[in-house]
Amino acid sequence: MNATTVLVTGGGGFIGSHLVDRLLQAGHTVRVLDNFSTGHRHNLDHVRDQIELFESDLRDAAAVERAVRGAEVVFHEGALPSVPRSVDDPFTSNAVNVDGTLNVLLAARDTGTRRVVIASSSSVYGDTPKLPKVETMATQPRSPYAVSKLAAEQYTEVFAALYELETVALRYFNVFGPRQDPTSQYAGVIARFCTAALRGESYPLQGDGRQSRDFSYIDNVVDANLLAAEVPDGAGQVFNIACNRQISLLDMITTLNKLVGSDIPIEYAPTRSGDVRHSLADIEKARLMLGYKPRVSFEEGMAHTLDWYRENES
Repeated sequence: MNATTVLVTGGGGFIGSHLVDRLLQAGHTVRVLDNFSTGHRHNLDHVRDQIELFESDLRDAAAVERAVRGAEVVFHEGALPSVPRSVDDPFTSNAVNVDGTLNVLLAARDTGTRRVVIASSSSVYGDTPKLPKVETMATQPRSPYAVSKLAAEQYTEVFAALYELETVALRYFNVFGPRQDPTSQYAGVIARFCTAALRGESYPLQGDGRQSRDFSYIDNVVDANLLAAEVPDGAGQVFNIACNRQISLLDMITTLNKLVGSDIPIEYAPTRSGDVRHSLADIEKARLMLGYKPRVSFEEGMAHTLDWYRENES
């Protein structure tokens, strides 16, 4: 993608801020839209003088249009994340994730944006036993969050068909890496486990630990976004973004214990409502159409992530 003006919604968040970094490194003019309800200003401190910041809410259609106007590509990372949060408050999850996405798409359509790349989620597949998950499978969302992500996906497909707006939806599978907030009650499992390991505290494990995920290191996910922004045949498509590798939470704990050189115990708790048991992605479509190939393995990503938490542990 030649240097141009791009917008990252949710650019103060974990994934969005990493994407901002890579876009700046590639020479793009970068705008960020974020209300910092879940993202953090400090994720952008090191690039604050290099970006144009729109501190606004996705539900504010006029504010979204101001941020989108003039951007050739929009990376729509902004959302209200977390399955448990959506179970507690489905209305707000829907308003941000569905209405907010619709505002982005309308603004892109009306202001001449070339392409919108949106962040979707593997949660749209639900808990069907068939593995790996392939994009052609029937979706069976089990939480309000998953419903909202599926609705956002379907809006992108409709906009591509009706309005000739180039849209791509990326179904992320359990992204992890530096800058994930371990203090939130909705924090990702790796963020919580890394901080527990560094403090020598018990791992807070919900369920029996045999549940598995296709964990995706942040650099792989950023790669996928940059590829999705420019591939000629990607418009209107949905892609799984993961590593095609199944890791159980007990496997993760074993890896962490090796990295910290300690045998830290587990504190078991009930399984969370709305969680799926197993998840594994088929990434052949992304490989063939996007040229996507995960560069960073789970073990390497865990080592990078643990190092970051060690350096930034307050």
